[in-house]
Amino acid sequence: MNLGLLGAGLVMGIAAVGSAIGIGIAGQAVIGAWKKCYIGNKPAPMTLLAFGGAPLTQTFYGFILMMQMKTAALTNTANEWLYLGFGIASGLAMAFSAIAQGQAGAAGADAQGETGKGFTQYIAIVGVCETVALFAMVLSMISLG
Repeated sequence: MNLGLLGAGLVMGIAAVGSAIGIGIAGQAVIGAWKKCYIGNKPAPMTLLAFGGAPLTQTFYGFILMMQMKTAALTNTANEWLYLGFGIASGLAMAFSAIAQGQAGAAGADAQGETGKGFTQYIAIVGVCETVALFAMVLSMISLG
């Protein structure tokens, strides 16, 4: 059994689970903010969708790293434990990034929906959460050699 291939699959799966959780958290807040707008007879801003969908990108990062790890695991079976470790650690980093992003997006959606102000600041924090996943992906790819 090639544990490196298992690591490659796990990075994608774990990152996708984090994305799903983050989207669920942010999505609930987006729907709640839209509801408040409708109750107050205000237009429901579609920009709030950016907060709900932001955690999806971690799934793409997991996929990109999975493809790199798959190639590495098939060509260098001596490092299969290393690749398994990369898969788990990087997948968890991406998952927690997506969850944090969902939480930040939820707060941003609530604040934007209520005040109609501050979108740029709120989305900037969502972007900072995203950076953790980008670092996990890129640094893992560099470490694969």
